Amino acid sequence: QVQLVESGGGLVQTGGSLRLSCAASGSPFRFAYMGWYREAPGKQREFVATVTSGGNTNYADSVKGRFTISRDDAKNAVYLQMNSLKPEDTAVYYCVGFLQGTNYWGQGTQVTVSS
Repeated sequence: QVQLVESGGGLVQTGGSLRLSCAASGSPFRFAYMGWYREAPGKQREFVATVTSGGNTNYADSVKGRFTISRDDAKNAVYLQMNSLKPEDTAVYYCVGFLQGTNYWGQGTQVTVSS
């Protein structure tokens, strides 16, 4: 069974940094893409960033220049380095991996940015 587990969330002040990690298990195959979405209170889940198996990255306009996504296929993991955090970045961050026609989601990790 494929599982994704996030870690690294927490409370940080405006302008601070956090690094999220997501470890995948249960599949011998490489995810076609891995990425991050977030869900703020009262809002729909929104795209943050993705990285393909070939290393191509894509970012939401709201995080470009501040967030960096990376993956380590040897560890079956994906990371999100978040710098210059803003209060509007506060949300639950979810890891996602696309494999053989299915999106697999993690349980989420809370990121709170205080003003």
